[in-house]
Amino acid sequence: MDLETNPPLKPLDSIDQTVLDAHDLATLGHDQALSRKFNIWSMLALGFCVLGTWGTFAQDLATGLTNGGPVGILWGLLLVTICNICVALSLGELCSSMPTALGQAYWVFRLWNSPTGRFTSYLCAWINTFGWWTLAASANAFMTNFILGMKVMFDVRWSGATEGWVQLLLYIGLTLMLTVVNLVSCRSDRTLPILNNFIGLWFAGLFVVISIVMIACVAAKPNLSFRPARFVFATWSNQTEWSDGVTWFIGLVQAAYGLTAFDSVIHMAEEIPAPRKNVPKTIWMSVVCGAVTGFIFMVICLFCIQNLGRVLNSPTGLPFIELIQSTVGLSGGAVLIAMFVANGLGQGISIMTTSSRLTWGFARDGGIPWSQYFAHVDQTWKVPARALWLQGALIAVVGFLYLGVTTVLEAILSVSTIALTISYCIPILTLLCVGRDKLPPGPFALGKFGPVINWVSVVYCVVTTVFFFFPGSPAPTPSDMNYAIAVFGVMLVLAIGFWVFKGHKTYLTSEEAMNTIIQARCQEESAGATPDGKEGKTRSFGS
Repeated sequence: MDLETNPPLKPLDSIDQTVLDAHDLATLGHDQALSRKFNIWSMLALGFCVLGTWGTFAQDLATGLTNGGPVGILWGLLLVTICNICVALSLGELCSSMPTALGQAYWVFRLWNSPTGRFTSYLCAWINTFGWWTLAASANAFMTNFILGMKVMFDVRWSGATEGWVQLLLYIGLTLMLTVVNLVSCRSDRTLPILNNFIGLWFAGLFVVISIVMIACVAAKPNLSFRPARFVFATWSNQTEWSDGVTWFIGLVQAAYGLTAFDSVIHMAEEIPAPRKNVPKTIWMSVVCGAVTGFIFMVICLFCIQNLGRVLNSPTGLPFIELIQSTVGLSGGAVLIAMFVANGLGQGISIMTTSSRLTWGFARDGGIPWSQYFAHVDQTWKVPARALWLQGALIAVVGFLYLGVTTVLEAILSVSTIALTISYCIPILTLLCVGRDKLPPGPFALGKFGPVINWVSVVYCVVTTVFFFFPGSPAPTPSDMNYAIAVFGVMLVLAIGFWVFKGHKTYLTSEEAMNTIIQARCQEESAGATPDGKEGKTRSFGS
């Protein structure tokens, strides 16, 4: 053989990572439609901001204080962190095997290769997508409340903060702004990662600034004092009609909400190089970073609370604003809250980014009405613009509930944690049912610890989901009812309705995609090679 005219093939390790990633995605049935613009640090910044743990705890401070108090907040967070790390590791292993934007639903489809498995995958996709839409809506609603709350700080008699049309206009304005920012920032491959890096640094820096300012103000002002350690670490407060045991589990919703949505990185897997290695690492790192900052921040807040009753009955309706104002003062507190709102809008950008990629991935696989239209990737903006505008419109429609149906609005905003938790449970439980040996090997594997980690994840998801559907009291009045289960039920009815009329014909039935998936599965089974092209070499979590 003439080596000059027929040069030897390059070893697989020397092939460009972009080529490997495109080939990897092709074996999963999809073309490389989006650029891999993120690196592991910009993706970690996105995951950390989407979790937004310490900021989310601040927004939802009332839930923790009334459902368990300091004991529920801190030690509940510790329990949720341990369980969520197990969930993150479980999802990381699955993503290492099959990294696609559809994420959990696609894994169910591949693992459970039957008509029932395809239907379960379809429901998982709808639950996951609905969870992200409601999460984006809740983030926008929180920022709406905080912006209006800043006005109330200076004028407690102002009634505009509770006017439905005022809330609606601001909510829609924020939704439009975040959608446009997501559209424009993808025009250049560098803009969105740089923006996420900036938001991540801002988020971390603001955590330090608010923490230091609160401690310094309480320490320096003669009329303020720190709460004793016994209050912070050992005070139980049950202001519900439920027993302490039930209240403990219901109180976990604050910690769960602050540590939910770490699948953001999964749905961005087609925009990061070497996702089989980088995504699992980024998932568990974002959970750990969120939990650590959240725990520290809650300890500081609990030490700095002056008047617990006034915090829970703040004129703004937001305990965190009252906490800041009572320690820092009106002017300084307003500055900190303004910075907090700016950071919240940055988080909203990251949430909308992730949600749009999942919406696009679901449309690409034929799961929503007019899928072909919404699966389009705009070549000018280099983003699935139609999917982005679709989710923006759906999120904006939720805001019209401000005009009178506030109970339904609150239910929609609260269902995100439940929906996302269920979407985590379905693929992990599927893996356990079909057998872990059915999982195509990836570079990140849980090894001998896999079954234990998977079962802890499933038990946690099931138990918390049941308690998060509980109403406000054992004998609820209409105002105490938890309408989240009704909202979730309506979503399932609509999803099943589309399945009956069209979804069963379109969801994951592309002939080209199916042929590629079948070919990839046969190659894996016959060659016994790992998806990253290196025979028999997997990184085991337990080795």
